[in-house]
Amino acid sequence: MDMKKRITLELRSRSPAEIVELVVDNSRSADGEVEGLTDEFTELEFLSMVNVGLSSLAKLPSLPKLRKLELSDNNLSGSLETLSEKCPNLTYLNLSGNKIKELSNVEALQNLKSLQSLDLFNCEITSLEDYRESVFELLPQVTYLDGFDQEDNEAPDSEAEDEGEDLDEDGEDGAGPTGDYDDEDDEEEDEDGSERGEEDDEDEEDYGEEEEEEGECCSGFDWRSVPDDQAGIQGQKRKRDVDDEDEEDEDD
Repeated sequence: MDMKKRITLELRSRSPAEIVELVVDNSRSADGEVEGLTDEFTELEFLSMVNVGLSSLAKLPSLPKLRKLELSDNNLSGSLETLSEKCPNLTYLNLSGNKIKELSNVEALQNLKSLQSLDLFNCEITSLEDYRESVFELLPQVTYLDGFDQEDNEAPDSEAEDEGEDLDEDGEDGAGPTGDYDDEDDEEEDEDGSERGEEDDEDEEDYGEEEEEEGECCSGFDWRSVPDDQAGIQGQKRKRDVDDEDEEDEDD
């Protein structure tokens, strides 16, 4: 699929001004030039044109907000001065697998003042003596070359950094009270527990007093206060019990 048609498909009925990221990897550039991109892509921040057969960037439109540009596995050997004119705010540039052979080929990148990371993997320039030292000297604004800084520290993963920033923002926006809030809850729970404990103790004391009163009442019960009918019944029962005992003695 040619690059122009691929870009049209990637729009998906959106206007170019709505596009922030655009990937047209493995599409074809018939004449080795950028096709289908226009100045209307004013909000574009990430552009990937990997393995599309580019040999020139002369037709690259003005992309003032572009920060990351992927151009690996093409046939570029020069015309890099176009980047500082059309994409002055680039921070990441991947030129791996191109036909860049000499330091003079990358000298044009000196005007990309915001450039922090540059990749030249699998370019002939990497075989030059003191290649890394020479590039860092030529482009002092560059922090990472081929994924490592001058002290051989690996570059951080850009996606992980973005996710970390999102998490920090979410944490700041959505975070509630921390230690003080928990301490207040604990204090409230302790107070509630103390109050419940005091109430339980009072209930137990009241219950004990009631039992003692009932015990005293029963032990000192006055049968004379019982109505005559009930007293008669109790008397008859005691009489029957005595008669039964006398009969048992006679039988013996």
